[in-house]
Amino acid sequence: MEDLPSSATEPGGSAVIRVLSYNVRSLRDDTAALARVIRACAPDLVLVQEAPRFFRWRKAAARLAESTGLFYVTGGAPAAGPMVLASLRARVIRTEDILLPRTPGLHQRGFATAVLGFGGTRLSVLSAHLSLRADERAEQADLLLRRLDALGEEHRVVGGDLNDPPGGRAFRRLTGTLQDAWATEPWGGEPTSPALGPRRRIDAIFASTGIQVLGAGVPLDLPGVKRTDLASATDHLPVLAALRVPA
Repeated sequence: MEDLPSSATEPGGSAVIRVLSYNVRSLRDDTAALARVIRACAPDLVLVQEAPRFFRWRKAAARLAESTGLFYVTGGAPAAGPMVLASLRARVIRTEDILLPRTPGLHQRGFATAVLGFGGTRLSVLSAHLSLRADERAEQADLLLRRLDALGEEHRVVGGDLNDPPGGRAFRRLTGTLQDAWATEPWGGEPTSPALGPRRRIDAIFASTGIQVLGAGVPLDLPGVKRTDLASATDHLPVLAALRVPA
């Protein structure tokens, strides 16, 4: 498989960034394989779901960041699982972790959000893990779009485990406003769940319309990404995208 474009700051300040969205199942699987996959994808930005959020979660997040050459930006326990990691290319302008209204009997959900700079660009980023219940997912998709608006930046990137396929209500609400990166410029594999024998695409990266999607999909045969590592790292496959963000 030919790799996606490399990270770059272009004349005029536009930035090519590599974004990875990944459900890591609270680091309960093969963390060495997980680190190898993330490093091989060479991301500037990792939008994590199911980050550790209980006992010593900060140490677990720090170990993941250190093992992948990234740094912790925000999220984890304060966002009920979503987390943002970034490379040293990123300038952190501000961060905010959001807890969503909780439905009794269902998991607490939240968003990890930040405004970051790359080159001469600024963009809002958001990591999300939506509900298992369809009506709550749709409501959370609306809240997600409102939170992006509140962050105030023209250029926006979202990564998440939606628990919803492209035809679902929550997925369609997001694509009514944002580009579905895989559908816009498909690259690599499509289904993301489960990691062994994937059948459904429920994980995705979205970008606002001013961002150029250079390619997005599951890095199945990317150099350095072994299928055995993908299968053992966690129970979802990652989604990798290369995006050109205008200055």
